[in-house]
Amino acid sequence: MSRRRLPWSAWWFVLPVVLPLAAIFASALRALATPPEIWPHLLDYVLPQAALNTFWLVAGVALLAALLGITLGALVALTEFPGRRWFEWSLLLPLAAPGYVLAFVYIGLLDFAGPVQAMLRATGIHGFPEIRSRGGVILVLGLTLYPYVYLLAREAFRGQGARAMEAARSLGMSWREAFLHAALPLARPWIAGGVGLVVMETLADFGTVAAFNYDTFTTAIYKTWFALFSFDGAMQLAAVLVTVVLVLAVLEQRRRLRRRFVAATGAQVKRTRLGGGKALAATLLCGLVLAAAFILPLLQLIAWSVQSFAAEFSANYLGYLGRSLLLAASGALLIVAVAVLLGYALRNARGWQAQLLSRLASLGYALPGPVIAVGLFAVVAMASNGLTAGWRMLAGEEASAFHLQGTLAVLLIAYLARFLAVGFNPVESAFGRIGRNLDEAARSLGATSAELLARVHLPLLRGGVLTGAILAFVDVLKDMPITLMLRPYGWETLATRVFELTSEGEYARAALPAVAIVLAGMLPVLMLIRSLNAARNR
Repeated sequence: MSRRRLPWSAWWFVLPVVLPLAAIFASALRALATPPEIWPHLLDYVLPQAALNTFWLVAGVALLAALLGITLGALVALTEFPGRRWFEWSLLLPLAAPGYVLAFVYIGLLDFAGPVQAMLRATGIHGFPEIRSRGGVILVLGLTLYPYVYLLAREAFRGQGARAMEAARSLGMSWREAFLHAALPLARPWIAGGVGLVVMETLADFGTVAAFNYDTFTTAIYKTWFALFSFDGAMQLAAVLVTVVLVLAVLEQRRRLRRRFVAATGAQVKRTRLGGGKALAATLLCGLVLAAAFILPLLQLIAWSVQSFAAEFSANYLGYLGRSLLLAASGALLIVAVAVLLGYALRNARGWQAQLLSRLASLGYALPGPVIAVGLFAVVAMASNGLTAGWRMLAGEEASAFHLQGTLAVLLIAYLARFLAVGFNPVESAFGRIGRNLDEAARSLGATSAELLARVHLPLLRGGVLTGAILAFVDVLKDMPITLMLRPYGWETLATRVFELTSEGEYARAALPAVAIVLAGMLPVLMLIRSLNAARNR
């Protein structure tokens, strides 16, 4: 099939990502020319602490997630021990729980006034480590994000890693030497990819660090806007953070371009059977991590929910749930609709413009929610002021002003910017499985572009669209910073309810909305497990 030129209308799909970034960097340039009055305060009291905290948080979480992910991935892929098959998929379950949920569970349990420290003090044990600390937030985020490294490391070790170890063992190496000198170097690109995802998620996190009152760039942006009432200062802090994110994204792209490794495919090599104490240690390690990252927090949430249900549940919760579901469903529908149209526009387009458009569509997922929120708010505020000025020129100075900020439309556009990649990636993959001959046959019968998309492509895209819709639905449902910063007045959701209650230290009451979020988060994780098992069995 001949190549089509990329239609100019396709660029509209990435405006929700491009315009906020343009507004943020424009604000940063204005600050360089004429620094605002708040900048001395930010430079003295906010930026140094936020930068230092962010650096140590990223370094600590990346290290912990890498250690857990590599160790668990190697055990599951390369060895045989009791419970291995169950741990193989269950170790992915922590992806279902947002970091801010795990954060308030551990704070509620391990804080000074919590049941664990109270019980220890009753038995005469003092000096328990402070959970509201850098170590505490690193531990919680590491337990939340290690599955990114575990999943990629497991798949890498399962294929050529196992075969490399078998070859190294045949040359006289011990199991440890074969792992360190053969399997681990071959898996390094996939491990680096998983650690890169962990770094991006850590930089984007807001709810977890807010629960620990640990100031990073994301909380600094929020506080500068809503506590110091300086929107320009928030914009300029966002410019610093987005610069860091873009630099990391470019470095990750260059690393991928330099990678020259064979994919982890081929026949499965027999795993090494562990026995005795080693088998018991492997089972205990996997069980301990899973219990700490998912099972115990979920059980505690359920216990708190049962305890507080009678006092906490009211008709208001139907409103929280209804608004959460409405936003998630509307956001998912918008995201997959744009993903389908963008995928169709890029289907036969080639060249640098198509590559740039595809990367811009995925860029929003690398940007923290507060960055998108402040950037989009600036764009909408400028549009509102322009419409108001134009309307008053026509209707008189007493005409009503336009207020586009704080509307559902702006909130949905922010979701589109942040989560378009979540819907676009499975849709793009589904488009790639549709043969070009179907397009040629339909066009030879006189089908228009709209008819080709509606009657040929959409039925074949059903699986990719459904996957993208479910992933987008759950991501929007779990989102906290964008919803918190851009929601219409009075629009409380499950996520904002969790933020409100945990900010007041009401952890038991926050369990009820948190359980709903965790159960919804299990949907994409179970889909991921099912798709991986199906792909492995083909």
